[in-house]
Amino acid sequence: MSDNSAQVPQHVAIIMDGNGRWAQKRLMPRTYGHKKGVEATRQAISFYAKSGVSQLTLFAFSSENWNRPKDEVSTLMSLFISSLQKNTEELHTNGIRIRFIGDRTAFSEKLINQIEESEKITLNNKVMTLNIAANYGGQWDILQAVQKLAQKVESREISAADISSELFVTELSLAGSPDPDLFIRTGGEKRISNFLLWQIAYAELFFTDVLWPDFSVEEMQQSLETFASRQRRFGKTAEQLKA
Repeated sequence: MSDNSAQVPQHVAIIMDGNGRWAQKRLMPRTYGHKKGVEATRQAISFYAKSGVSQLTLFAFSSENWNRPKDEVSTLMSLFISSLQKNTEELHTNGIRIRFIGDRTAFSEKLINQIEESEKITLNNKVMTLNIAANYGGQWDILQAVQKLAQKVESREISAADISSELFVTELSLAGSPDPDLFIRTGGEKRISNFLLWQIAYAELFFTDVLWPDFSVEEMQQSLETFASRQRRFGKTAEQLKA
């Protein structure tokens, strides 16, 4: 690629996996790993923003994570609130917009209020948008989009024949955002785990065995270098791209 900007993904999506195992390796409770993971998250936000990434989507809490031990879920909820309280002003100063995606109806009123406050404060920031996927699942995302479109057909705002891919994506949680170019999963697992199922159809996948609290700037740089080395064909042949 001759254009250097083309080597930087516009949108990076990350499954931040391995906090619990990182703590267990150190004979500490899993909740300690989540607290260390917050530090890695701050570092990742800073790194990718400085690298020219315009959208960063982090999988913070899946709709399946409610099945984890109650004390772990409680710690995660407390971390959400405290992290937003501590970091919103810093993110705002650095031009980062905060946007939550997912079903927030299951959260406490206190957390919902903090989410709405953080979104409001940072709404007009342009350096990078930080999408935080919380109580999110890719299947839920697709289903709620289908339901919204079905309601519009019922109310005769649109007809079934009007439904296209372009219209469908306007009802997804990341409406208005470009699809992720680069998908990263730390922690050694090689699964998508119900994350952005529609949106990562053509993303480049980067898996690493490094646990999230140890996901260093060097690892982040490697993810960008790996992305830059890939030829993105979107169904075309290499010869077509050269032409």
